[in-house]
Amino acid sequence: MHVELADRLRRAGLEPDAVEAVVRTALDEDGPVDVTSTPIFGPDERSTGDFTAREDGVVAGIPVAEVVFDLLGIEAEAKASDGDRVTAGQVLVSVSGPTRAVLRAERVALNLLTHLSGIATATRAWADALEGTKARVRDTRKTLPGLRALQKYAVRCGGGVNHRMGLSDSALVKDNHIAAAGSVTRAFEAIRAAYPALPVQVECDTLEQVREAVEVGARSILLDNMTPDDLFEAVRLVDGRAELEASGGLGLDRARDVAVTGVDYLAVGALTHSARVFDIGLDFS
Repeated sequence: MHVELADRLRRAGLEPDAVEAVVRTALDEDGPVDVTSTPIFGPDERSTGDFTAREDGVVAGIPVAEVVFDLLGIEAEAKASDGDRVTAGQVLVSVSGPTRAVLRAERVALNLLTHLSGIATATRAWADALEGTKARVRDTRKTLPGLRALQKYAVRCGGGVNHRMGLSDSALVKDNHIAAAGSVTRAFEAIRAAYPALPVQVECDTLEQVREAVEVGARSILLDNMTPDDLFEAVRLVDGRAELEASGGLGLDRARDVAVTGVDYLAVGALTHSARVFDIGLDFS
């Protein structure tokens, strides 16, 4: 991988070796030989083309697609930047290289670009819906195996906020932890004793649990499947002593109703597990 491309990935918060591993896996999935393109085009034939947006949205994954091109010896020129709002017909990346290589790269690059841009576009819709409130949209660990770093990067491109990357980053005491431990207090205090400096978030589905979490010292509380009235009451009860995150069955149509209750975050797993692909195509010149 070229040094400049690796540097851009690092600045975006992505580990170049990890991105390259994802791309190599995707290329390997297509097999060793393209039995369609290889007989049609000689090794010296070259083509140019443009990866073009087919709809309006937010683009993400251009440097990731550039890793595909880099590994296959294709010259690429980015015409847009990740996080940009783009319109239908706008060229995102122009490529030039051996025809066989460009055709081999096409689907892998599109799979990554369309998926990540779909996440960024969905996230931007939530961020726009929350504009004017203090609430931010935040992702979850509901990601595809092997793609978490890229999916969470796409959330950032869309204006969202990342929750923990993995189980080692911070603690999240969920309903099953509480049920097995017997109480919020017992679960929280066990974690605090083992990891005094570790951030700990407590999931609560009742106001009684919220009260207990605050009293035991929780500084971050996940409010699970609460009505707007209960969210208002939780905000009043906590009174700034902990960050509050609403979660559970949130839809874009009621995002603002939840945000105006005064919570700090809306947890939306659908950003990564249900975002539709963003329509992009490759057009040969």
